Amino acid sequence: MQTAQETIINVPSIEPRLKHATIFQAFENLESGESFIIHNDHDPKPLYYQLLNQHGDIFHWQYLEQGPQWWDIRVTKKELSAAKKEQGIPGTELRDGATVINVPSIEPRLKHATIFKVFDTLKPGESLIIHNDHDPKPVYYQLQSERGDVFTWQYEQQGPQWWDIRVTRKAAGSSETVGQIAAKDLRKAEVFKKYGIDFCCGGKKTVQEVCAEKGIDSAIVEQELAQANSGSFAPNNNQYNEWNLDFLADYIINTHHAYVRKYLPELRGFALKVARVHGSRHPELLPMLHHVDEIAEELTEHITKEEQMLFPRVKEIVKAQAENKTLEQNGTSLSKMIELMESEHDEVGRAFDSIREQSNNFAIPEDACTSYKLYFQMLQEFENDLHLHIHLENNILFPKSAEIEKKLAA
Repeated sequence: MQTAQETIINVPSIEPRLKHATIFQAFENLESGESFIIHNDHDPKPLYYQLLNQHGDIFHWQYLEQGPQWWDIRVTKKELSAAKKEQGIPGTELRDGATVINVPSIEPRLKHATIFKVFDTLKPGESLIIHNDHDPKPVYYQLQSERGDVFTWQYEQQGPQWWDIRVTRKAAGSSETVGQIAAKDLRKAEVFKKYGIDFCCGGKKTVQEVCAEKGIDSAIVEQELAQANSGSFAPNNNQYNEWNLDFLADYIINTHHAYVRKYLPELRGFALKVARVHGSRHPELLPMLHHVDEIAEELTEHITKEEQMLFPRVKEIVKAQAENKTLEQNGTSLSKMIELMESEHDEVGRAFDSIREQSNNFAIPEDACTSYKLYFQMLQEFENDLHLHIHLENNILFPKSAEIEKKLAA
């Protein structure tokens, strides 16, 4: 619908899968100073956050009507003079289409504020360049924490005198996978867990792909992912992705493999005991017992293979890179080992999915005894540890070490 002055988007009349795409396309088509009206049967505020996340602070969001039956919001693209004033910011200049921020020339208390101010004016695909006399990596973490995973960080020069970093706002519909998102900020894994999104075994799909498969509104998930950045910043959320790979391999062995060896026998014991006592009244316990035995057999053999074959190979690769030496090809390539390990991860993941389904998401029945309750609690704790365990391997250790092997072999 269109009036003489502006377009009105009647959202309820649009096919569900096309609602957001229609609004985003209308926004892309706006010239500076132009507007359209969103007409909807509920408050479309999640769209505000998604537009802000994808385009930055380049629009006005004005409520014309706020329920109870209809919501009308005028969305206006800001005038160029209001949206892109970075050319007039002290310490900045335009160079090859990007704004260069000469950090040492800026008053100390304004350095970070200037970077954020320029970043907020960027459209998808646009860049700024941070020019500094030391590595400004803390700015990377601050941007991740306060703006979310909406940019790329590329070093164009790394010392010893000057550092130049190109920061580019990602285009809409990023191809980044849920596994890569969780690898950069583990707080976002909690959002994935909330919606039943597998970020470890199934971590190679994008948010849009996973949401389409599950029938979830991707805009809501992306909004919560963005909000996850507003919580308190904990270094451990990004720490795994920064560790040396040989250290990460040892951490997985000492933490997650040790957990499997310690608690797997106890979990099998409870699974057998509860199935024997309660199996007649709760027949789902019998196939659950089968899956626990399947997981125990698979994981016991799996972690041994990782410790004896894959992890030593990772350490060889890390050492060869550090010493700038040619990587010797001994036996099976790392990529083949990784392919096998990921396949085994999938098998264990599917077994746990079946357990969760058979137990109705670990719902404890009214006649459950103490052992029954402890069994379900152990299953949940074991699954949580397993998700992190597989995430560290599938999304961080495996792809990074495979990339190093590939470069050394080139």
